[in-house]
Amino acid sequence: MNEGILTTLAIWTLPVVFAITLHEVSHGWVARLYGDHTAARLGRLSLNPLRHVDPIGTLLVPAVCVFIGGIVFGWARPVPVVTANLRNPRADMAKVAIAGPLSNLVMALLWGLVLRLSMGAQSGSIGELMMYMAAAGVAINLILMVLNLFPLPPLDGSRVVNGFLPEKWARIVDRVEPYGLVVLILLLMTGILGKLLWPLLLASQSLVLGLVGLGNSGLQIFPGG
Repeated sequence: MNEGILTTLAIWTLPVVFAITLHEVSHGWVARLYGDHTAARLGRLSLNPLRHVDPIGTLLVPAVCVFIGGIVFGWARPVPVVTANLRNPRADMAKVAIAGPLSNLVMALLWGLVLRLSMGAQSGSIGELMMYMAAAGVAINLILMVLNLFPLPPLDGSRVVNGFLPEKWARIVDRVEPYGLVVLILLLMTGILGKLLWPLLLASQSLVLGLVGLGNSGLQIFPGG
């Protein structure tokens, strides 16, 4: 394995693993808050990434994305939520769903602060490695946030929308879920998904960089931002 690959792995591994892991744990934390203790009983509220890693979604897919270029994304083993255990199932499930993308927004802001502190680090130093890692952390968290807010089952956005739809329409959306992943892959392969998400990624980049004091720095996490 050459030095370039090792450097790429060093930059991306930690941000990707924690972005995906904390996204899932956040679902479980909020579910417990509203009455469903399933994830807690199964030990899935742990911050230990090994409890949440999916070999394909957490490791293989993001690694392939890094090396072939384009949008980096992935997934962890979903935290189980039993909707019937929630005190107000539809409304509470919307809150459980939004917790994941919100956790990614918080992590993007934290990585943004690290990026600001490490800007201008000496070439070849640990500070420079942290700068690139922080930029990767902002990128992966914004991608996961925007992607998961897309209102297509089984993504979080569909469950958030379902919390506000009339019950008849919510049942129709639920029936789409078995085919949602196939539709998502087709949208990704045809480039349609990227075109839909790109303006939102650029807007979220501007928001995060502005909030951490880098709005006027000329820095671009995503090209064209």
